[in-house]
Amino acid sequence: MDLLKISAIIGCVAVLSIVIELIRRGRLKEKYSLLWLLAGIMLLVLSLSRELLEYLSRTVGIYYPPSFLFLLAFLFLLLITLHFSVVISGLSEENKKLAQELALLRQEMREALSKQVEVHKVDG
Repeated sequence: MDLLKISAIIGCVAVLSIVIELIRRGRLKEKYSLLWLLAGIMLLVLSLSRELLEYLSRTVGIYYPPSFLFLLAFLFLLLITLHFSVVISGLSEENKKLAQELALLRQEMREALSKQVEVHKVDG
């Protein structure tokens, strides 16, 4: 095995190990870990099978197979960035709605307290 193949295998195993450890510790939710696990497994399979890597890279017109691995890794990072952008956008909208609801509840509470104070002043 050449140094590049060994490096790719070690990198894939490291990513998979880190993702599994983060899931185990509860720091990474399962729904977000699926993309990482699939990408790690896919890159590990391609790193282990030189024939499959060469076939797929030639199919897309890349004649240096390790470049194909880097292309796949880059595409994965684009996909995960898009996914997190969608998640963040949804959370941002939800945060805005919650802030508006909180402001309305605070206003209602102030009004109720001021009415209660007025009733006690009239009674007292």
